[in-house]
Amino acid sequence: MREVTIGDSNVPAIGLGTWHMGDNNATRGTEIKALKDGIAAGARVLDTAEMDGNGRSERLVGEAIKGMNRDELFIIDKVLPSNASASRLEHSLDTSLKQVGTDYFDLYLYHWRGAIPLSETILTLQQMQTKGKIKHWGVSNFDISDMEELLELPNADQVAANEDLYNLGSRGIEYSLLPWMRERKIPLIAYTPVAAGDQRGRLTADPVVKQIAANHSASAWQIILAWAIRDGNTIAIPQSNDPKHTVDNVLAANITLTANELAQLDVQFPKPNSKQPLDMR
Repeated sequence: MREVTIGDSNVPAIGLGTWHMGDNNATRGTEIKALKDGIAAGARVLDTAEMDGNGRSERLVGEAIKGMNRDELFIIDKVLPSNASASRLEHSLDTSLKQVGTDYFDLYLYHWRGAIPLSETILTLQQMQTKGKIKHWGVSNFDISDMEELLELPNADQVAANEDLYNLGSRGIEYSLLPWMRERKIPLIAYTPVAAGDQRGRLTADPVVKQIAANHSASAWQIILAWAIRDGNTIAIPQSNDPKHTVDNVLAANITLTANELAQLDVQFPKPNSKQPLDMR
């Protein structure tokens, strides 16, 4: 299974997203089973956020991992911009830790840029790392200008990852941001890695994608995920409420696309030739 180094951990390149999970009591049991089965299939990364369902996703993750060996998991959480100040961040972090039922997060992300000075947020994140409440900190929905600003700040070399929307149909970050991150060995966490809505339908129905899927006895979803993690420096965090689909997502980390298949996908879904606005959900 393909792995990525993030912080001081090597983790499988496909984790478990939880956006929109925990909102419906009628599906709660199935969602918990999906997370448990995904972990049993080899996933270690679970990605959640205080924003997701106003804590309901965090509580769902906590219920799913109850009784598991915490050291075998890599849990990512995120702080909202409105809570990213020196006066509010630690309280927000403590609330999220309680929701998930853990003493620390492996990675804690600044969810997106807000009105709080970036220097204040980064200093506070660094303090949380020193206190042991988080092992590493990072950012989310940062474009290249945000990352360049970040790296001018004290302790910026501690940034462990940037989480951005990225998939076969949304390749805008490949023009400048992704090469910049690769040069500095900053991993990417790709959210919405199989796209959403109509775009997802176009990707999964594409004849080239379907042919490559047939080559690997895989699903179109698995090929799209295998493409997202092809460079060895990207963790994809697809979300699914269905246990079987979740397991299939995790197993996509075993698929290696050939150079010819990657070239075919480049023709069908070209990389950008100019700077694009950052895609955000």
